[in-house]
Amino acid sequence: MKISMKVNGETVSAEVESRTLLVAFIREQLRLTGTHVGCDTGQCGACTIHMNGLAVKSCNVLAVQAEGADILTIEGLAGDEGRLHPMQEAFREHHGLQCGFCTPGMVMSAIDLVNNHPNPSEETIRAELDGNLCRCTGYHNIVKAVKAGAAYMRTPAP
Repeated sequence: MKISMKVNGETVSAEVESRTLLVAFIREQLRLTGTHVGCDTGQCGACTIHMNGLAVKSCNVLAVQAEGADILTIEGLAGDEGRLHPMQEAFREHHGLQCGFCTPGMVMSAIDLVNNHPNPSEETIRAELDGNLCRCTGYHNIVKAVKAGAAYMRTPAP
């Protein structure tokens, strides 16, 4: 099947098998390997991307279901001149990562969280990130990073 969508601001088209998962299309055909494959069952959140402005686990979506969609991956977050997105900067500053495997999905979920809850409490952050697993950090620094990222996202860029 032929599909076409916008990925990180660029229109892409390709032939895919009808059973191809969006995460496989992103990683294997587009070579955007920042979107990770963790569980293939939608439980870990490592594959989280934004589709039409909403965080989705791309291992639960067929590539053909993304026909005409606007997709944003972790690679598309950085601004002009490689400037990190405020949430990426917060994860870096507040050590919200350890091995880094969950980080792309965690950042994408955190941005969606802040878009829906601009000033989230610790309780809200923990509840909203429940679908993203981290095996290293114990979440303390992730929560701090999301709280800081929310503040950065509320502050106009210089």
